[in-house]
Amino acid sequence: MSLDIHDYFPPAGPLETPVVLRALVDARSNLAELKGVARTIPNERLLLSTLSLQEAQSSSEIENIITTQDALYRYQIQPESVDPAGKEVAWYAQGLDAGFREVRDSGLLTLNTIRKIQAVLKGKDAGFRATPGTILRNLRTGETVYEPPSPLEVPALMAELEHYIHEDSAEDPLVRMAVIHHQFETIHPFYDGNGRTGRIVNILFLVRAGLLDSPILYLARYISQTKEAYYSELQRVRDTGEWESWLLYMLRGVAVTARHTTDLVEAIGNLLQRHKHYIRDNYRFYSQDLINNIFRHPYTKVAFVEGDLGVSRATATRYLDALADGGILDKHRLGRENYYINHELVRLLFDLSPMDLKQQANH
Repeated sequence: MSLDIHDYFPPAGPLETPVVLRALVDARSNLAELKGVARTIPNERLLLSTLSLQEAQSSSEIENIITTQDALYRYQIQPESVDPAGKEVAWYAQGLDAGFREVRDSGLLTLNTIRKIQAVLKGKDAGFRATPGTILRNLRTGETVYEPPSPLEVPALMAELEHYIHEDSAEDPLVRMAVIHHQFETIHPFYDGNGRTGRIVNILFLVRAGLLDSPILYLARYISQTKEAYYSELQRVRDTGEWESWLLYMLRGVAVTARHTTDLVEAIGNLLQRHKHYIRDNYRFYSQDLINNIFRHPYTKVAFVEGDLGVSRATATRYLDALADGGILDKHRLGRENYYINHELVRLLFDLSPMDLKQQANH
């Protein structure tokens, strides 16, 4: 039978065992490299707007909310045209952005911010759950594996977690992130969206700790690919109160994800420079604002260019049509308006294997 939540949180005893410390070195090194590479991209919003939707798709897949990247980007073009799954995934990116702005402006990661993130994810502010959480059962025997705390306990447990997030500690922030994520998922504070909210809290905690400048390290892809281990390691702590195996799982995830994201950011930077030089050499209307537009919006449209460049609709249409004729963009029709896809950028984000992506990064 599982331990009571109060038996193992806050964790008792040292968490940074020799094997955890070795894993920390690798995770820290890869994370520092990602932070440095991200600073080579001149506009922070370019990475946030592209990588956050990629994360939104992966994070939602863990919860069996399945949509395509095409549906995600079409939501930005015409929100009314997308199915409910696509809309819910897009809300994930909006929740991440809302949380990042609050953490960046205040330097804090409060319960109010966490509740706001979950409200954006679900499209309504229901607050902490007022009903029992989902009971986990053994599929073979039907035995209860884990039962979340009662609704009456949730506010106090979340207040304790908020204190843990902000207290001074000698523990490495990556270790603390892993503990925070475990505790959040164990409390299961909301009626829905706990997994997605918890994964956003992960990255916002690392931003607050200064390990990254912006929220671009997303563990959802790693968790989705190792889902069985993720749930097994979560439960192991609840059953035994032992943290080492869970910490190692999360630190491996940080290292693997940071390496992949570094390759992706480098590949995006290379593509941005190629497009920049090509457009500057072949078109009279080159501007940095135009480059920013087609990378911030992998699916763009005339209205986006009008707003970003401050030009007329006719001028924006002429620019985009010229780039489509030159092969930089693909032109498509959606309802009564056209949209334009930066197809090479979309390929980097969704279609390349890790090995192919590394080759693009080194190109």
